[in-house]
Amino acid sequence: MKSRRADWLAVSIGAAPTLGGCGTSPGGRALSGAAIGAGTGAVIGSVTGIGPGGGALIGGGVGAAVGGLTSPNTINLSRR
Repeated sequence: MKSRRADWLAVSIGAAPTLGGCGTSPGGRALSGAAIGAGTGAVIGSVTGIGPGGGALIGGGVGAAVGGLTSPNTINLSRR
């Protein structure tokens, strides 16, 4: 029988490529960074003792900060 952790991991791995291409503005990058960070944090939190909610909060905050502070000149968004 599959565990819920395996389900969360599968969903997160599947969603990462879809969310990874988002954000041409600082706000867009902050939102996509928050979404990616929250998903990753929930998976990591469910495996560790933090729990999925705490992991999602931490990951979402870090992802939003990194996404919002990233300069469009230092990343390749494939915008032509």
